[in-house]
Amino acid sequence: MRTVDHHALDELDQRLLHALEVDARASFSRIAAVLRVSDQTVARRFKRMRTEGRVRVVGVRDHTVLGQESWTLRLRCAPESAGAISRALARRPDTAWIALTSGGTEVVCVTRARSRGEHEELLLGKLPRTPRIVEIQAYQALHRFYGGPAGWFAKSTALTAEEVALLRPRYGAQDGPGADGQRPRVRITEEDEPLVAALEADGRASFAELQKLTGRSESALRRRLDQLLASGALYIDTQFDSEWLGHVSAAMLWITAAPAALASVGAAMAAHPEVVFAGAAAGPCNLLAVVLNRDTEALYTYLTEKLGVLEGVQHVECTPVLRRVKQLMYEEDPAGRRSS
Repeated sequence: MRTVDHHALDELDQRLLHALEVDARASFSRIAAVLRVSDQTVARRFKRMRTEGRVRVVGVRDHTVLGQESWTLRLRCAPESAGAISRALARRPDTAWIALTSGGTEVVCVTRARSRGEHEELLLGKLPRTPRIVEIQAYQALHRFYGGPAGWFAKSTALTAEEVALLRPRYGAQDGPGADGQRPRVRITEEDEPLVAALEADGRASFAELQKLTGRSESALRRRLDQLLASGALYIDTQFDSEWLGHVSAAMLWITAAPAALASVGAAMAAHPEVVFAGAAAGPCNLLAVVLNRDTEALYTYLTEKLGVLEGVQHVECTPVLRRVKQLMYEEDPAGRRSS
C-alpha cells in the first residue's frame, strides 16, 4: 500500500474544503466568518492547497441540464499501449474524465459531445481505427443519482448543517426556482462563451478579471453568472486530491441491477459516503459508480456489507483506478494524483 502524505491536513483544512464545495465562489471573508477564523488564514490555506496542486476550483457545464449526451467508454488495450491512448484521448475537448484501470491495460473515458455527430465520429470512426485497442464497450448515461454539482465532500460532517446553510449561495428571486420548484431554463449562448471559458480555467476568477476577459460590465457579469448558476447549466466544482485526504483506494464499479430495482439501488448508493458518482446507463450493465475508500480492506467491506446486500443487485465488477489521466481538463501529472 502506498504511503499517504497528509502534509498538515487538519480539521480547518477539511472545513475549508467543505465550505468550498458548498459555494466555491464565496469570498474569503464570508468563509472566514462561518469558520470563525481570520480572512488571512482562509486565504493562506487556500493558496497553499492550490499551489501544491491539492485543490482546484473550475466551472463545469452540466451536460444533463444542457441536454447533451454523455457516454462512458471502456477501452481494453494491448499491453503497454494504454498510456499513449489515454493521453491522446485526454487532449480531445469532448472528453471529461479519463483513468487507467485493470492493471493498466484498460482505459475508462467519459465523453460529453455537444452533438450526436461528435460522438459518432469518436465511437464509430476514430476509436475502431485506432491500433492497439482490442475491445470497446460503450455506456450511454441515462440518469445521474449522485455526482456533478453534488460534490463528494458534501457528504462530510466537517461543517454543521447550520454552517452549510449560512454558506449556500443566494440568487435573486427571479433567478431562483419558480413557484413550481423548477429551475429556470437557461442555455449557454455564444455571448456566454468567454465567461464560461474563463471560469473553466479558474472558477474563483474575480469579476475584475472576468471583465478583462469578456469585455462586459461587472453588473452584467454578475447578473448573467447568477442566471447560469441558478439554472444549473453551469456549476462551480471543487476538485481535490483524494489521496491527500487519506482515500488511496479508488475504483470503478460496473453493476447489473434488476430493472425494477435500478432506481432503489441507485438512490441507496447515492447516500453511501464512499460513492463519488453513481448513474444509470444503457450498455453491458445498467449502473456505473466511482467509489473512494481509505484502503483495499475498506473497499472489500463496502462491496460485501453495503453494496452486495442491496436488494436487486445481481452482478458487480470492480476495477481499481490506477491513475487518473484527465479530470475535466488535461494536465500532464507524472505523480498521477487522483482528484474527485
